[in-house]
Amino acid sequence: MKTTSRRGLFSLAAAFGVAGIATAGAGVVTMRSDGVAGATGPGSARASERPTPSPTPDQVAKTKTVLERFVRDNGGRVAIALHDRVTGAALSVGTRRFRTASIVKVDILAALLLGDDTLTSTQRAQATEMITVSDNDAASSLFRTVGGVSGLNKANATFGMKETKANSAWGITTTTAADQVRLLQSITSDDGPLSTAGTKFVLRLMTEVVDEQRWGVPAAAPAKASGVWVKNGWVQVSADDNLWVVNSIGRIAEDGHDWLMAVLSDHHATQEKGIEIVEQAAATALKSMRA
Repeated sequence: MKTTSRRGLFSLAAAFGVAGIATAGAGVVTMRSDGVAGATGPGSARASERPTPSPTPDQVAKTKTVLERFVRDNGGRVAIALHDRVTGAALSVGTRRFRTASIVKVDILAALLLGDDTLTSTQRAQATEMITVSDNDAASSLFRTVGGVSGLNKANATFGMKETKANSAWGITTTTAADQVRLLQSITSDDGPLSTAGTKFVLRLMTEVVDEQRWGVPAAAPAKASGVWVKNGWVQVSADDNLWVVNSIGRIAEDGHDWLMAVLSDHHATQEKGIEIVEQAAATALKSMRA
């Protein structure tokens, strides 16, 4: 569904935004015009002149404790997963399954590109609308194209997503934060299941999201980040007293780090409150990991 104002029209039932994903192995990340990060040297990365130290085990443990407290303070209705592709540091807090709302659109597009990255002009146009302006009709059409529930579940097995269950109403597919990071890993990995062309297509679209949908994970990005991308989802749930699901998945490339992150949440009185909680969680996680 298209939105026309910062953070969307809060009365809408569902929407989401995107910003893109870069790739790196270690050190400095540099951006190419196609939205894919480039790098040179060992491990497909260029060494940073001032490399950022890897988070120590104690630092990761401290961050997890901080986030566990954050989740408790929010009634257990938030989950956070994080993976640094450069240092290998990772954590996951919260195992609840949440409705995806529109973050599932990245999953649908990845499933569409599995095995064959040759799309018709109509499919390419639908994919562009689905990601860049969060068009729901395009998502419904491509969901049918990938085989609906069975097709998406089959693709998710390839992506290593063990905790995601597709639904015929794609917006109420259920997932975990950890599974969303697994999806991002599959998309961004040099030896992942998507072809190079398929990966580039996903990443290019994710850099072209409309400005008003760039919230969530980007709140954790430093001013000098070399790449920041996001895919968001929000929906008001009638079965939960019209409270809000607000989710954000994305990636932040910065000096010495290449973060994949998912923050899922629900039971918010307003969409605005949900966005605030998601952004606080993302910023808290990376601030602690960088300390």
